[in-house]
Amino acid sequence: MAEHKQNRPRGGRGPGHGAPVEKAKDFKGTLKKLISYIGAYKIPVFFVMIFAIASTVFNIWGPKILSQAITELFNGLIKKYQGTGGIDFDKIGGILLFMLGLYLVASAFGIIQGWIMSTISQKITYRMRKEISEKINRMPMNYFESRTTGEVLSRITNDVDTLGQSLNQSITQLITSVFTIIGVIVMMLSISVQMTGIAILIVPISMLLIMVVVKNSQKYFKTQQEYLGVINGKVEETIGGYNIVRLFNDEENSLKEFKTQNDVLFKSAWKSQFLSGLMQPIMNFVGNLGYVAVAIFGGILAYNGTITVGDIQAFIQYVRNLTQPIAQLAQVSNLLQSMAAAAERVFEFLEEDEEAQTVPNPVKIDKAKGMVDFEHVRFGYTPDKIIINDFSSHVDPGQTVAIVGPTGAGKTTMVKLLMRFYDVTSGAIKIDGHNIKDFNRADLRKNIGMVLQDTWLFKGTIMENLRYGRLDATDEEVYEAAKAAHVHHFIQTLPGGYNMELNEESSNISQGQKQLLTIARAILADKPILILDEATSSVDTRTEGLIQGAMNNLMAGRTSFVIAHRLSTIKDADKILYMQDGDIKEQGTHEELLAQGGYYASLYNSQFEELDE
Repeated sequence: MAEHKQNRPRGGRGPGHGAPVEKAKDFKGTLKKLISYIGAYKIPVFFVMIFAIASTVFNIWGPKILSQAITELFNGLIKKYQGTGGIDFDKIGGILLFMLGLYLVASAFGIIQGWIMSTISQKITYRMRKEISEKINRMPMNYFESRTTGEVLSRITNDVDTLGQSLNQSITQLITSVFTIIGVIVMMLSISVQMTGIAILIVPISMLLIMVVVKNSQKYFKTQQEYLGVINGKVEETIGGYNIVRLFNDEENSLKEFKTQNDVLFKSAWKSQFLSGLMQPIMNFVGNLGYVAVAIFGGILAYNGTITVGDIQAFIQYVRNLTQPIAQLAQVSNLLQSMAAAAERVFEFLEEDEEAQTVPNPVKIDKAKGMVDFEHVRFGYTPDKIIINDFSSHVDPGQTVAIVGPTGAGKTTMVKLLMRFYDVTSGAIKIDGHNIKDFNRADLRKNIGMVLQDTWLFKGTIMENLRYGRLDATDEEVYEAAKAAHVHHFIQTLPGGYNMELNEESSNISQGQKQLLTIARAILADKPILILDEATSSVDTRTEGLIQGAMNNLMAGRTSFVIAHRLSTIKDADKILYMQDGDIKEQGTHEELLAQGGYYASLYNSQFEELDE
């Protein structure tokens, strides 16, 4: 079990139990970053603007054309009533056909710009997911040890999806709404300056109401995105440890904690959706006020012969068309809030500090000999909490080194330092005489294999899981590795053999069998340096014997570091290091340490004491 691990918050990285988040930390900065992403698609975005503008212009032109048909129909009725003529249906039909063609072209342009924008938004979300996936591989270990898996997954799923959907809708609506407002005002002015003045009065009223709603809804959108990650983390944690939750009868506490977090999510989501939903009825109310004012004033003008009936009908339709894009702009503002809240979390992750993967003039090594030196290693997860004080030891190639000691002594921390999951605070760790900081991390880890207490197998066939150790291995090499790990016979008894599918949690095989598979995978990987961290601590004695035999085959000819609490498994080690309080208190062979009668002897004997009845 890993020691000195940083405490992970159970609820993720949310703003705290119900603590409100006022607004995005850098709304403008986040939008600038998004624009830089969109900048890679300048040409497609240009065509989106062209098609959106064209579609908008043709749609705006429609009511003006329709007004001509209505005026012609009205004049024809007057002439018919007066007996001086009739209705010119051919002319009206021509006007209507022209208007129909206009709307068809507008729809075609709208469909094309929608298709282009959907493609752009999906490419951006694809790029973000790709960058997040690549970023994960460059992140330091302490990032994942201080956050829940669900919280990280939320950035890849919820936040990126929200960003993509909002982006797809907001850009198109923003373009069409702005140009619709401009176009409608121009067409209204061409009909009547006086009526336009009345209609324009609804714009500042609408904008004022929009600002009030947006100001109050922004903080709730941010809290909603934050707590989606918190909820994901809690669910992932509870499902992953479901057996433990049931064992300790912690269902009620778990539900209570989930309810607390879910209540915050519910309230923030409800408030954000309710406030954003207010925009449409508010805009309809304001629009209706303008509609009534225009109808009254237009009727007066028509009665005086200043304006035609068709123009009144067109103007009333333009008033409707004016309120709709204003309402859409209000909706866009909500989308932008949601998009910024999601994008900020994605960019926060992408801008997290990374561990350097390469170094200038790195040491190149194909396969290490396996000589390892720890020279006055000092380390703390935080500068003020040093847990490895002064660790020094020399290990020859091919030696087996056992690291023992009480829980919290720093055993697992030492192997994390060897793998460069963390860097030493001072001192040095060397492989074949080279400081491990002089290796590229990938080159270093190509020479080190690990078998941990917490086995990790992925959903897939047993063959795929074993070949994960060396992707170019042949089937025969996989079989030989499985035989060396004493797991070949067991695999053959399974339905499907090596092609049996392991489920997501690998729960369709036993813990001991999983451990043997990870050992077979390490044998196949054939790394010169090996780390075995409590590899037999969670199995029965008989399975432990099988695993111990497999481990002996695995360690043959390799420099091996074995962390074990069961001291009977490491008696044959070439060197035993007894650690306590971050220091090596004793080192030597099993016999030498027993003869000293010190810490190791006391620990060893305590495991074999017989208690009197």
